[in-house]
Amino acid sequence: MNAQFRLCIFILVILMIQLKLMKALFISSILLLATNCQEKAQYGIEVVTALPKEIDEASACEISKASNLIWTVEDQGNENLLFGFNKKGELIRKIRVSNVENIDWEDLSSDEEGNLYIGDFGNNDNDRQNLAIYKINAADLSKDEAIASEIVRFYYPEQKDFPAQKKNRIFDVESFFFYNNHFYLFTKNRSSEFDGTTSLYRVDNNSQTKLPAKKLSEFVTCGNFNHCAVTSAAISPDKKKVVLLSSDKVWVFTNFKDDNFFSGEPKTIELQNFTQKEGLCFETNESILITDEATKKGGSFLYQLKL
Repeated sequence: MNAQFRLCIFILVILMIQLKLMKALFISSILLLATNCQEKAQYGIEVVTALPKEIDEASACEISKASNLIWTVEDQGNENLLFGFNKKGELIRKIRVSNVENIDWEDLSSDEEGNLYIGDFGNNDNDRQNLAIYKINAADLSKDEAIASEIVRFYYPEQKDFPAQKKNRIFDVESFFFYNNHFYLFTKNRSSEFDGTTSLYRVDNNSQTKLPAKKLSEFVTCGNFNHCAVTSAAISPDKKKVVLLSSDKVWVFTNFKDDNFFSGEPKTIELQNFTQKEGLCFETNESILITDEATKKGGSFLYQLKL
């Protein structure tokens, strides 16, 4: 065996070893990637059930202490109806609210007695001067028809033009909750120069007069409207967490001071699931439910996210 032939054999052996190492490395990379994907999925949202077919545009999610149902409404262009369904996706209750109109119902909240509140404050064009919150008594949640027993009317003192100029269209709201006898609203920024800023407003629970909403603070989500415009909000039963929703994110605030929720520590949760999510509520202190609107390719769903 000459020297040249021995050199060729040596090079061939080295190449075979390298190929085996590359194959092993490739397989290890695939396994690691699969493991990471599995870990991320564990922290994603889970589909609980499809929403009832009667609900196409679920714009809210709320659980009342006076009912064992999950409640939602539909927004602009739909009837003035409250829908109550269970976790099997069965529509159990449909309540017509007879004394108010659905101009743009966008969110639901409730108080310690189980009364529901409907936020009629959707304001896509920033031109509304009839913003309102409607109270539905807990005792009426077992009926087929109800009235808004109280109506809270409010306005934003900072808004001077109706509609606001495109660069100043920051007065749309799709998110609120009830806390300590006040309503807390989170704006959906629709300005032409979207920068992710959502403003926190407080409105007194007073139906006697038209009230100014008091601006408390601001928070910047991110700079992409489709991913970072705020569509729902909720506060945990123990009042220690506040959460905001977008199409594929949840922001969780903890350790806040008094009612300045944005003074707390923020955490962003990527949902790994992009749909038109518009409803969010706490099921427990560590679990939230989310609803989305139906798409052309399929229905809408109820999701669960464990914090």
